[in-house]
Amino acid sequence: MENIVGFLNELLWSPVMIYFCLGVGLLFSIITRFLQVRHFKDMIKLMFQGKSSDAGVSSFQALSIALSGRVGTGNIAGTATAIAFGGPGAVFWMWMIAFIGASSAFIESTLAQIYKVKQDGQYRGGPAYYIEKGIGWKWYAVLFAISSIIAVGLLMPGIQSNSIATGLNNAFGLSPTLTGILLVALLGAIIFGGVKRIATVAQYVVPFMALAYILLALVIMVLNITQLPAVFALIIKSALGFDSAFGGILGMAISWGVKRGIYSNEAGQGTGPHAAAAAEVSHPAKQGLVQAFSVYIDTLLVCSATAFMILFTGMYNTVGADGAFIVENLKGVNPGPGYTQAAIETVFPGFGAAFVAIALFFFAFTTIMAYYYIAETNVAYLMRGKNGMWLMTGLKIMLLIATFYGAVKTADLAWALGDVGLGVMVWLNLIAILILAKPALQALKDYEDQKAKGLDPVFDPTKLGIKNADYWVHDFKRDEERVS
Repeated sequence: MENIVGFLNELLWSPVMIYFCLGVGLLFSIITRFLQVRHFKDMIKLMFQGKSSDAGVSSFQALSIALSGRVGTGNIAGTATAIAFGGPGAVFWMWMIAFIGASSAFIESTLAQIYKVKQDGQYRGGPAYYIEKGIGWKWYAVLFAISSIIAVGLLMPGIQSNSIATGLNNAFGLSPTLTGILLVALLGAIIFGGVKRIATVAQYVVPFMALAYILLALVIMVLNITQLPAVFALIIKSALGFDSAFGGILGMAISWGVKRGIYSNEAGQGTGPHAAAAAEVSHPAKQGLVQAFSVYIDTLLVCSATAFMILFTGMYNTVGADGAFIVENLKGVNPGPGYTQAAIETVFPGFGAAFVAIALFFFAFTTIMAYYYIAETNVAYLMRGKNGMWLMTGLKIMLLIATFYGAVKTADLAWALGDVGLGVMVWLNLIAILILAKPALQALKDYEDQKAKGLDPVFDPTKLGIKNADYWVHDFKRDEERVS
């Protein structure tokens, strides 16, 4: 099994994938004239605008759902793993993929809004919808939907639950089996309550957990402030191959930085658009900008918090290409949450294991919630016009079983399976948004033109010549009147 999974990962995450991700993000950044910089102020303002309705959620709730998917175990365990195998320079490449990836997140989330539908009284959208309606390739849309259901409904929950189980076992001695049962009970209570319950939990839990984590990192940085110049110099020099110790693993720094960066912030992966489509907004570009900002929150804030705690305290190991340690400051500690725990212990003895376990629980648990919502949306796409209740129930059961199984299986296999699922989704979605970028770019220009005239942008696809944006043509005005 491990050999098959390893082969698939080598195929999906070959250097071609790494350069493709970087290339698409850079292309969109250039074409949009670096909207991630120009519209930074709008991103923040738009987060707190928009109202929820019977059919949709507010911009902030949609952001929280997307962030609950983005901010997960990748922010703690994934960042530590990137440093373990790519060195400190991997952090720089995580920053780079977040910066340019924000433009990819804008494109995919704007497309999700343009081509969203009102189905069974709820807004639905995402790659499967915009592939079929925008490109006209139904077979490709079905392929994405099936791949997504398998990836986020079956393969990827195990990564999150495994990290929760490991953290709680290390900190409190809680058995993985008991953790698995607890997770299934809590998760079942939420996902059987539908998207509104997921949005409500996410909007309260996600901001709180992220803020608490960042504040602790700031405390550790302040207490080790003399390390600031050396840490930044180490990250930059290692990332560019100028550091004598880490220069020999430059390729690994780029590869692990990009890989873990994409896994963490999900820009271009095709997961964020599902939540973006659920938002109640007057213009697709509005939610596109909000979702672009979520990439910054995930990587530039939360992942950086982990990296700085680890690097400021020196609590990490890094392995060279030959398998020998370049740095070994934590003998016998495997790459993952243990690095962050050790970093916190240097400042708050006896507190590190418990804090990381609790942070992992909230980060990873809300990610599994988001995975369910994504999988549910793709099941809804496949079952349009049919009674899919039995399939929705089956999806819930499958995800709960995957969550329990992940809590009790080995971490290496959990990560490897998750990487396969992620790799398939990234390939399918990046190709789609590359083909379908034009409507999103038209929406951005329309948004900018209306803003320049002092207007609150309202979307009219007919005026822009965008076809198959049926919701905006037939239902938007009626829904707008109902919400207001």
